[in-house]
Amino acid sequence: MELLSGNEAIAQGAWEAGCKIGVAYPGTPSTETLENFAKKEGVYAEWCVNEKVAVEVGLGASAAGARVLSTMKHVGVNVAADPLFTAAYTGVGGGYVILAADDPGMYSSQNEQDSHYYAQAAHIPMLDPAGSKEALEFTRDAFELSEEFDVPFFIRSSVRVSHTKAPVKCGNREERELVEYESNPAKWVMMPAFAKPRRKVQLDRIAKLTAWADECKYNVATVNDTKIGIVCAGAVYHYVADAMPNASIFKLGCTYPLPANSLKEFAAKVDELYVIEEASTYLTEAVRGLGVEVSEFPSALPKDGELSPGLIQAAFNVAAPEFTSTPTDLPGRPPALCAGCPHRLVFKELSRLKAVVTGDIGCYTLGALPPLSAMDTCVDMGASVSMSHGFELAWADTEHRPVVAVIGDSTFGHSGLSSLISTVYNQGVGTICVLDNRTTAMTGRQGNPFNGKTLQGRLSRELDLEGILKAIGVEDVRTIDPYNMKEVRKNLKEATKSDALSVLVFRAPCVLIDRIRKPAFEVITDKCKACGACTTLGCPAIAKDEETEKAIIDAQQCIGCGQCEQYCAFDSIVCNAKEGE
Repeated sequence: MELLSGNEAIAQGAWEAGCKIGVAYPGTPSTETLENFAKKEGVYAEWCVNEKVAVEVGLGASAAGARVLSTMKHVGVNVAADPLFTAAYTGVGGGYVILAADDPGMYSSQNEQDSHYYAQAAHIPMLDPAGSKEALEFTRDAFELSEEFDVPFFIRSSVRVSHTKAPVKCGNREERELVEYESNPAKWVMMPAFAKPRRKVQLDRIAKLTAWADECKYNVATVNDTKIGIVCAGAVYHYVADAMPNASIFKLGCTYPLPANSLKEFAAKVDELYVIEEASTYLTEAVRGLGVEVSEFPSALPKDGELSPGLIQAAFNVAAPEFTSTPTDLPGRPPALCAGCPHRLVFKELSRLKAVVTGDIGCYTLGALPPLSAMDTCVDMGASVSMSHGFELAWADTEHRPVVAVIGDSTFGHSGLSSLISTVYNQGVGTICVLDNRTTAMTGRQGNPFNGKTLQGRLSRELDLEGILKAIGVEDVRTIDPYNMKEVRKNLKEATKSDALSVLVFRAPCVLIDRIRKPAFEVITDKCKACGACTTLGCPAIAKDEETEKAIIDAQQCIGCGQCEQYCAFDSIVCNAKEGE
């Protein structure tokens, strides 16, 4: 037995099934899946620039006969939707499994979204493991099922399944030969003349999958006290089992298509049937759509966020066990950019400019929080560039605040580049800041095209960001040291006052990948005027003395970047390096 997270178990299941190729764009809570798959023998794995590309690469490899795993978080499924819907027409060659990792509670996401709806809309079957054991088994079996039914299979996880570890019995790898490729335009060329017959193939497949769902071994009904029957799936099953141990439970392992006859039989055995799910009504609506009556809860069940046994008990008016509440006197730990983060001065200067800042997905989203408070929008990957163009269009004939887009290097490769090409094509103006910290920092410091680091350390090339910008027609391209306050300020002022389109590349490595630690800085208390200028940087190494309100620097956290020194007008912040060091 091994202790594996759901992500690790999915990687293991794919490997055991003879999966040869893994493709993804990193996104929490899915990231560790492909990272673990990449470490296994006999496989090829890569980070793609975005999820759409990953699914298309995967579909090509599947068409060529290989078994393929694609992984992404729930919002990544949005990006991949275009090829996914058509892949449900073409079908597969080698088995193709796609992980959709949902994030109820939005621990690291911009929305709550239920990937079940994608399975239903695209007619791609979905398996819903409740823990690591099932994650391995369902993934391993899904490759065989994908080939049997000639369709990709979804594995859906939630943040609890993805990251919670449990004992798992691992098996050996079953090597699989490539499925022999035969040229077949009627299957793979989805122009209308061929797509129409494939639609009929899809409808026939849906009927077969629906019949299979009723026999599916992953759907397990346990009949106990028949007063209450509960339908649930995924991690929610464990909450239900803890909260209502005497209830009858139908645990769905296949959540699309639903096992219609089995659910009706289960409903006939209980007095009241309830559906419990997180942040969604997919299961409730789908079960009712089968003609099964679903009861309303005695008390309201939350419609957002993660569930818990206590919340489920409250919905049934069952008294929950007493527990010790969290202490209320603990110090707050708001999220913040790391000490020495190369993004900090950019946001500080944007705040000073009173710019309207359209932001993007990444750790630099923390620039929206006090004391920097320097981000106005953040919607999806690449939106910063597109939205800044929209602002400029709306305000074209007005006097307005500077509009600045902020985007990271990995996100720029993901979808910012296409947004910028559109802006250049339409002769847009404005200022774009590419915060190039040489990594995909937020999801764990993965490689991307602009640092040239591949998932498995293969020989690669680092793309020339400035060269690409000039090639698409951006005339004002500048590369700036983000640790130099005067240079940051000067270039932002010049760019925002210009009538042209400017792209400023702020390049310095993330402090978590370049761990060179310089001597810490300290505050000369007698010189400090308690003006608070240094604390407005939001550096976690800087605080105020409660009595004097003068600045203090935690030498254990300070990495010696010198950002704070540049904002001190009284020379009270100095490097504490010993003479001669």
